[in-house]
Amino acid sequence: MSVGLIALLDDVAFMVRTAAASLDDVAGQAARAGTKAAGVVIDDAAVTPRYVVGFAAERELPIVGKIALGSLKNKILFLLPGALVLSTFAPWAITPLLMLGGAYLCYEGAEKVYEALSAHPGHGAEADGAGDVGGDQAREDRRVASAIKTDFILSAEIMAITLAALPEGSVWMRAAVLAIVAVGITAGVYGVVALIVKADDAGLALARSAARPPLGSLIRGLGRGVVKGMPVLLQILAVVGTAAMIWVGGGILMHGLETYGLSAPAHLTHDVATAAASRVPFASGFVEWLVTAVASGLIGLVVGGLLIPLTSRVLAPAWRRLSRLWPSRT
Repeated sequence: MSVGLIALLDDVAFMVRTAAASLDDVAGQAARAGTKAAGVVIDDAAVTPRYVVGFAAERELPIVGKIALGSLKNKILFLLPGALVLSTFAPWAITPLLMLGGAYLCYEGAEKVYEALSAHPGHGAEADGAGDVGGDQAREDRRVASAIKTDFILSAEIMAITLAALPEGSVWMRAAVLAIVAVGITAGVYGVVALIVKADDAGLALARSAARPPLGSLIRGLGRGVVKGMPVLLQILAVVGTAAMIWVGGGILMHGLETYGLSAPAHLTHDVATAAASRVPFASGFVEWLVTAVASGLIGLVVGGLLIPLTSRVLAPAWRRLSRLWPSRT
């Protein structure tokens, strides 16, 4: 009986060690795959703060929380199983779907550029104006929905990059890695966003500090600097967020075209980026990234610019007509 018990304990210990090794493997793969998506993660963090601009301070964190929850739902409920199913049964569909999402990002970014240059109210501004009819809550709901829709595209790119970085393995292993990356990236991105949007409140608290000099003077000066600097930072992030949508979207399209044999844009970009990086060896990585981002941005801006009239004059009117017809059929 004692021998049987010892054998059972040995089996349990072996299973525990195996499980621990599997967990270590999952964690290691998640860390390696997550770093591959770092560029898109930074873009995601830059895009989001602009969605809370214009709301009362007490609504900022709840809005960020709603967007974060929507982002996590995007990744866990839709993108994770969708990525696994497509990679198993229809891998050919992943690239065109990503390119469709990339085109949407190009359109969103290009429209914001057009709106800024021509004082033309884009569909986002119209949505905000429509929200005034229902009050601040309606405007908040529209802004959150728009943020979650944009996040879906960025999250799809993150999950696709993560999946591509994983070695062949069981479906459950890949699902576990994708889930860890999804939760970790969402927590990291929206934690940073929450810190950014509440930094002015922290600065105000520091500026009102009652601490005695000389430390008190330093604290209050730091607080005033934060309060004065945050509007500028938010404006910079708004510009970076718009640029991020354009260059990420353009990059998705460029790599998608390369997949279908139209590799000239990607090869030309790579050659120019490599040549530029070789001239600045002390910052070669940054220069190569910058040239690639600029090339992707130019592609995204052209595609987005072409989609603006197509959307406003063809797709949007067609959608409105279908929307009016639909209730009569039900």
